[in-house]
Amino acid sequence: MTDATAEQTETTDKKGKKGILIGLILAVSGAAGGYFLTSSGLIPLGGKAAEEASQDMEKEKPVKTLADVAFIDLPPVIVSVNSSNSRRLKFHAQLEVNAPYMADAERMQPRIMDVLNGYLRAVELQDLEDSLALMRIRGHLLRRIGIVVGEGRVRDVLVMEFVLN
Repeated sequence: MTDATAEQTETTDKKGKKGILIGLILAVSGAAGGYFLTSSGLIPLGGKAAEEASQDMEKEKPVKTLADVAFIDLPPVIVSVNSSNSRRLKFHAQLEVNAPYMADAERMQPRIMDVLNGYLRAVELQDLEDSLALMRIRGHLLRRIGIVVGEGRVRDVLVMEFVLN
């Protein structure tokens, strides 16, 4: 019986040494191959390859000019929120308008304020507590203001202040 156990321990030691040796060889060859690929620039991870890539991008893409926009500051609005408690929402926004239509948007400011007040008064407290509430409100207001002023004239509604007391 002692001979059988001695043979088993010898075979397991040989298998373990082979696995470690193969793993070590693969690790060294993988490290050497990775070093070669990054140093030669085939994989753009090194400093030299990153610098060359950024220089190529600067040469290829011309700088775009900013869009011709103007901003209209709307007066702050304070509305009571539909809830059992007496809570108020303070909302202040600016409109990003295509510059050629700025006079049109300013002329329609009273109607824009009416739409803003009407929408914000209809919003419920549960709607304001949602994490996406601000994005949803901006989208609804942009759509309503676009109807009032005309499609394509107002680019965005920028929220400056959104406070629920």
